[in-house]
Parts: sequence; structure tokens; C-alpha cells
Amino acid sequence: MAATLFAVVLALLLGHGLPSLTHLRNFSWLRTWGDWLRARQESLGWLTPGWLLLPLVGVPVAMVMLLQFGLADGWFLGLFGFAFAVIVLFYCWGPRDLDVDVERIASAENQAQRLEAARTLWPDTGEPSLQGPILVEAVFRGALRRWFGVLLWFLLLGPAGALLYRLTALVAEDAIADGLPTGSRAAASDLLRILDWPAAQLMTLGLALAANFDSVLSAWRDWHANGLALDVGFLGAAARACVASELAEAAEDEDAPLPEASVPALLELRDAMSLAWRILLLWLAVLALFVLAGWTN
Repeated sequence: MAATLFAVVLALLLGHGLPSLTHLRNFSWLRTWGDWLRARQESLGWLTPGWLLLPLVGVPVAMVMLLQFGLADGWFLGLFGFAFAVIVLFYCWGPRDLDVDVERIASAENQAQRLEAARTLWPDTGEPSLQGPILVEAVFRGALRRWFGVLLWFLLLGPAGALLYRLTALVAEDAIADGLPTGSRAAASDLLRILDWPAAQLMTLGLALAANFDSVLSAWRDWHANGLALDVGFLGAAARACVASELAEAAEDEDAPLPEASVPALLELRDAMSLAWRILLLWLAVLALFVLAGWTN
């Protein structure tokens, strides 16, 4: 557990301290691998468009899992396994820096530049918006895709889990997989919903603990009024409610009205980013508590 915590912290420090290394997060090989599989689809009768996802994502994940177990035997006090975990987590994180993208939107000089900068918060097929609540949802969706989904599955399954999440998200949403059959992308979308759901639930719990518990709980209950489903829309609803509550409280404390039209959207954007950081720090704090409890015992 301690090695896992140190690997997460080191991967975060590498991403923020050495941003030039982020160009190493290159998944262009996935397109080549997908093209190779698609070319052999007819010769492999079972490899229908839906089942194409199995070798497309499963083979790289299985290879990482084999290395993961092979390096887990304590070679050189486990340093090789630790270094491998850091490398894979760093590779799967992001790929873009979320707070840099948010700051680029907030510091844009005009609406056109701001809208162009906002494209980084949407999937390749999505259309950006500068409305405050929609920006809040985009920030939390970005945090789920870039940080928390990768982090949760890394904590549960190690490097193989981080790669499983990243490859599934790429096949489901990224332009890098545009040439794949529709069935493959549909299967990836279904798998991504399964992988996202527990991460989004834990993010919502972290949001409630790190910010306004009542507003988050109320939004979560309203969303699930008709029962639980594999839909992470509750995360955006909770984030919107929490940001609105925090900004309202801030305006009351300062005894001043909220700024005019375009500025509240930027206030919501910055507050959403701040909340995402708070949740991440809370996750790391909980992980550190587990480590300390293990050392104490």
C-alpha cells in the first residue's frame, strides 16, 4: 500500500514538475493495433465488431499484467516493480493537464479564444459550451477521465487497471479509434460506463466530504430517485449544486452581488477546478491513512 501511495505521488509530481514529459503519453500504436486486427477480422470468424474490443484492449492489458506479476517478486527490493508502476500510471494519466486547460480557458482574452480553449474539456466528438453549469460538468468529467478513473483502477488492479481504463476511454471517445467498427466503440462505451461508475460514486462522496455535504447529497438523491443505474450524470449534478452553493455563500459573505453575465461562468469554472483538487487531495489523504494504519499495526 505504501508503494502504491508513493507511486501515485511520484507520477503526479512528474506530470506537474516536468510537463515536457507529457508528450510521451502517445497512444498512436492503438490505431495501428486496431487496423491490424480489423484486417484479420474476416479470417477470425469469432472476431465480430463487438468482440474486437477483447483483443484490442485485452492483449495490451494482459501483457502489462504479466510484467506486473513478474516484477512483483521483490527483485532489488521491489524497485523494478515500483518503477514500472510509476511509468504506467504516468503514461495513463491525463493525457493533458486538467488545471492548465482550465486556466487557459479562464485567461483567454475574448469569447472566441475561450470557446476554442474549452474544446480540450470535451471528447473529440463533443461540442464545447461556455455556460457556467456546463463548464462545471466538463471539469468534473475531465477529472473523472484524466485522474480519478485511472487512479481508482490503479489502486484496485495496479498498472494493468490503469491501462485498462485508459485504453477503454480512448476506444470509446477518442478520435484515435475513429477507424474502428461501430460495434467496437459501442462495446467500449458500455465497459467505460462500468469502469466509471464506482469512480464517480467515490468522487461524489469526496465532494460531499470536502465541500457542501447537504447540497451534494440532495443532488445525488434527486438523480437516483428512480433507482441506481450505470449513468454517471449524478456527478455533474452534484458538482453543479455544490459550486452554486459555494458561490452563493461567497457572495453573501462578501455582501456583494455576483458579477455580470460572462464572469460567473469563469467563477464556476475556477471553483469546479478547486473542488476537483480538494477531492484528489482527500483521496490521497485517505490512502495515506491506510498506509499509516498498516505501519502502526
